[in-house]
Amino acid sequence: MLKCRRTLTVLTLALPLVAMAEVPVLESSSMQGSSYPPAGYGTAGASAGTGAGAQVSAQGMLFNQLQQMQQEIAQLRGMLEEQQNEIQRLKREGLERYQDLDQRLSSGAAAGGTPAKNSADGAVNANDAPTPPAAQQQGSTEAADPAKEKLYYDAAFDLIKAKDFDKASQAFTAFLNRYPNSQYAGNAQYWLGEVNLAKGDLQAAGKAFAKVSQAYPSHSKVPDSLFKLADVERRLGNNDKARGILQQVIAQYPGSSAAQLAKRDLQRL
Repeated sequence: MLKCRRTLTVLTLALPLVAMAEVPVLESSSMQGSSYPPAGYGTAGASAGTGAGAQVSAQGMLFNQLQQMQQEIAQLRGMLEEQQNEIQRLKREGLERYQDLDQRLSSGAAAGGTPAKNSADGAVNANDAPTPPAAQQQGSTEAADPAKEKLYYDAAFDLIKAKDFDKASQAFTAFLNRYPNSQYAGNAQYWLGEVNLAKGDLQAAGKAFAKVSQAYPSHSKVPDSLFKLADVERRLGNNDKARGILQQVIAQYPGSSAAQLAKRDLQRL
């Protein structure tokens, strides 16, 4: 019994020593040789740095994309402003053509009536005296019938008054095809140019105005048709052609109102 107590006493005293023996003691030399911070600490820091760099790079890409989008938007705005200005210009020109045509229509009575002189503002009366062609029967699609021709011509002219320019253009074209040698053909040719100009078809208007002097050189509408032809060339950007035609009007028809307007326009070119 006594022997057992001694054994327990020895074991009790030995337990603290055993516990202390299990705790590792790090020498200063081993501390200096070991790596610090612990393994894995540097890797985590590097990973964090890489993530921050990637975030900054992504932000830079977004900033560049934003700048590019802003530049594209600015370009689109510029294009839109140019288109709006062009639309406004076309609207103004269209309004000017309508007003000009209204003024010409209001200055005359019914087509084919009593001859009237051109007004001081250059408007051409719709009832200018028709010029009979030298050979009425040659080349005509139908036999001469002045009463029927006048009805046909008046119907086409009424379409101008109604501002139905598409149908008016078709009606005058049909009239000229049907009665190319009519006493109203010169007038019809001139007004075909006017309605095409009102429609904004500059090419067709130019051809119609040019044909007045070509097919009906002695017609009273020639100086006005040449003046309008110069206006068409100017609108098309052919200033040299416009200048030459205006000079022709002044030289060949000095006493006409078209010549006075030609002098004014010639100074503007």
